Amino acid sequence: MPRVIVLDPLAREGLDLFDAAPQIEYEVRTGLKGDDLRAALAEFDGAIVRSGVKITAEALEGNHRLKAIVRAGVGTDNIDKVAATRLGIVVMNTPAGNTLSTAEHTLALMLALSRNVAPAFQSLQGGRWDRGKYMGTQLADKTLGIVGLGRIGQAVAARARAMEMKLLGFDPFVSSERAKELGIQMIPSVDEMLPHVDFLTVHTPLTAETRNLIDRPQLQLLKPGVRLINCARGGLYNEEALIEGLQSGKIAGVALDVFAEEPCTTSPLFGMPGVLATPHLGASTEEAQSQVAAEGATLLIDYLTTGAVRHAVNMSPIDPQTLAGLRGQLDLAHRLGLLHGQMDRGSAKCCRLTYRGDVAGKDTKLLTAAFAAGLLKKALAEEVNIVNSELLLRERGIELVEESRSDMGDFSSVIVAEVETDVKSYNAAGTLFGNKLLRLVTLGNYRLEAYLDGILMAFTHNDVPGIIGWVGTIFGKHHVNIGQMSVGRSSSTPGGEAIGVLNLDNEPPQAAIDEVLANPDIQSVTIIRLPPAGELPSWMVG
Repeated sequence: MPRVIVLDPLAREGLDLFDAAPQIEYEVRTGLKGDDLRAALAEFDGAIVRSGVKITAEALEGNHRLKAIVRAGVGTDNIDKVAATRLGIVVMNTPAGNTLSTAEHTLALMLALSRNVAPAFQSLQGGRWDRGKYMGTQLADKTLGIVGLGRIGQAVAARARAMEMKLLGFDPFVSSERAKELGIQMIPSVDEMLPHVDFLTVHTPLTAETRNLIDRPQLQLLKPGVRLINCARGGLYNEEALIEGLQSGKIAGVALDVFAEEPCTTSPLFGMPGVLATPHLGASTEEAQSQVAAEGATLLIDYLTTGAVRHAVNMSPIDPQTLAGLRGQLDLAHRLGLLHGQMDRGSAKCCRLTYRGDVAGKDTKLLTAAFAAGLLKKALAEEVNIVNSELLLRERGIELVEESRSDMGDFSSVIVAEVETDVKSYNAAGTLFGNKLLRLVTLGNYRLEAYLDGILMAFTHNDVPGIIGWVGTIFGKHHVNIGQMSVGRSSSTPGGEAIGVLNLDNEPPQAAIDEVLANPDIQSVTIIRLPPAGELPSWMVG
C-alpha cells in the first residue's frame, strides 16, 4: 500500500481526502530537516509540502522509494527539482489555488492604504477622534498600473475595473488584443507607465530583470502622491528607495505583504507614515489553503493509485528513447526561447517557428513547446515546462505558428524563431553541431556564429574600425573577461550596420555598459542570461 508523508501543516480538507482513500496510508511529520528528513523520505512513496520544509539534494540522496512530491502551492523553490528528476521523482504543484486570495489581498491593501485604515484605528485605540487627520482618496477614476498580467494580475484588473479604476498594464507576454478584452491599456515599459499611475501593483516573479523594479532612478519618474503595493515577491521594490520616496513626499503610501528578507519583523519602513505591512498573507485565507490542500492531496492520490500526472513541473511527456534522440534540439529551442524572452520589446502578438532541414522530420510540436517554455520562463511566477507552456502562451492571447521545410540551407538543420510584437519583430536562428554544440547563427538581420550559453552581450554598431577594441578596453578596465566573440554584418560589404555578440565570464556592471553606449557608433546593448553549456531544465533531464 502506498505511503504518504505530510511534511508541513496541511488544511483539514487535504487530510480528509487522505482519510477517504483506503488504498493510501499517510503520516503527518512536520518540522523535519537534515538526517531526520532524509530518513523519513526513504520510508514513503509520496510527500506533500507547503513552503516550510526544504527538500534538498542531500535530503533525497540515496532515496530509492519516493515517487512523487507535491507542493501545496505555486512556488517550488524549496524542492531540488533536478535532484528529484534524476531519481525519477515527479514534482507537482497547485498553480491556481491562491489566485483569488492574493488578488483580494492586493485590493484590501490598496483600499486600506487609500483610506488610512490602520493609522486611523490606532489613533482611535489611543483615545483620539482625529477625523480631520486621516483624509483619504477614493479608488474610482484613479489610474492603476499593473506590472505582470498572469492569473493574479488579471484577477486584480477585473476587480479594479469593478471599482471604476482606469487600468494601465505592462507585460511583454500579453497580446494587445487580450489586454483590450481585460480593459487594460498596455504601456511599452514600466518606466513609461510610472508618471501616469496613482497606484502601482506588481505581480511578477523575482528575477535579475525584475529585482528593484522600483529603485532610486524610478523615484524621479513616479507621479507625486503615488501609492505602491506589493503582494508578489520581496525585492521587486528597493525598500531603501521606498524610504527615500516616502521621506521626500514623492510617494504617499506603500503597502507590502512581502519583503526582501523573510521573516521580516523589523524594518525602517515599519512605523513610517503612509506605510502598511502584513506578514506574507496573500494566500492566507481558509479558501486558498483548503483549495491547495485538497488539490495537492488529489494530485498525490491520483498519481500513486492510477499513475495520472497533472501540473508536473519537472516531468517531460517524452519517453526516454525519444528524449535521448531529441535532447540537443530541445535544448536549442528552449535557449532560443530564453533569448527571445530577454529582448527589448512591446507586447508579443505571435511566435513563428520554422524548422528547416533534418530537424523538420523530428517531433516539432515538442520543440515548439520547449521554445514556449523558454520564452515564458522569466515572465511567470508559476513553473513553466514542456507540458503547460503552449497553453500559458495562448491564454495570454499570443498566437503560436510552426512551419517545417525539409530543404537545407547553409546548415543541415536550423530552427528559426520569430516573435512579432506590436512594436517590431525579433528574429533569431540556431543550429546544432554534433549532439551538444549549440550555436546562434542569425540575430535580426545579422549572420554570425555565437555560443548559446552563459552571459551574452549583443551590441549593434556602425561597421567602423576600433569598435571591438573600444568594448574590450572598457571591459578590461571593469575586470569583465570576454570568453568568446562573434561579429556579423547586415550585408556582405563593409561600412554598414553590424552586430557583436560576446560571451562573458562575469556579469558586466552598469557602469561598463554605460561607457560602451557612450560611443556614438554603438546603437544598442542587450544583456542575455542563458544557462551554462550542458545545463538542462529539470523536465529535460532523463
